Amino acid sequence: MSLFWIVLRQLAQIEAMATSKKLITREEWEKKLSDVKIKKEDMNKLVMNFLVTEGFVDVAEKFRMESGTEPDIDLATISDRMAVKKAVQSGNVEDAIDKVNDLNPEILDTNPQLFFHLQQQRLIELIRNGKVEEALEFAQEELAPRGEENIAFLEELERTVALLAFEDVTNCPVGDLLDISQRLKTASEVNAAILTSQSHEKDPKLPSLLKMLVWAQNQLDEKAAYPRITNLSTANLEDPAV
Repeated sequence: MSLFWIVLRQLAQIEAMATSKKLITREEWEKKLSDVKIKKEDMNKLVMNFLVTEGFVDVAEKFRMESGTEPDIDLATISDRMAVKKAVQSGNVEDAIDKVNDLNPEILDTNPQLFFHLQQQRLIELIRNGKVEEALEFAQEELAPRGEENIAFLEELERTVALLAFEDVTNCPVGDLLDISQRLKTASEVNAAILTSQSHEKDPKLPSLLKMLVWAQNQLDEKAAYPRITNLSTANLEDPAV
């Protein structure tokens, strides 16, 4: 065998060793997990953060009483925030705007994008209800001036007004604006703005930690075979493929 082939074979063996994954058994993995200590107090804070951010006021109050975990905002404000969110989700945008202003007028005064999206949702609801003339008047008087100042607003306005050009919105390229998902999107934006005004995180920490878990597993997959969580809802460990 020539020296060239000997060297080539050795290089191939070295590369195979470098790319081979380490096998971690379930016993080893569970031992590593048992060595990790997490305070119950921290877990309770994560749960409370999720309940407060998502607006489960009744559950949050019960959890506070049972665990002794105090929320970082007044639970009474959650009901007000959820009333705003529900109004948008129901298509009652004018009522939602009034409720936001009752909570804190500065929210809309300092967030032109949010205010535009709420007005855009009002326009969508007028179109949904077949109020064509009222929709055109509202678009011209309330939204067009804002579109002249912001190209992104103008593009969104043009896309919304395009709904009026189609009799059958099911085949309309902008028909997604009439989906319930559009209301939910606007409601989530309002919810986040209210939370921010209350010096609270706009997103709960728990989903972010789950995303970090998935990312960490994906990184580890390149280096080792180990019991991994494939179903986040059950958190069951699945043995590595041998």
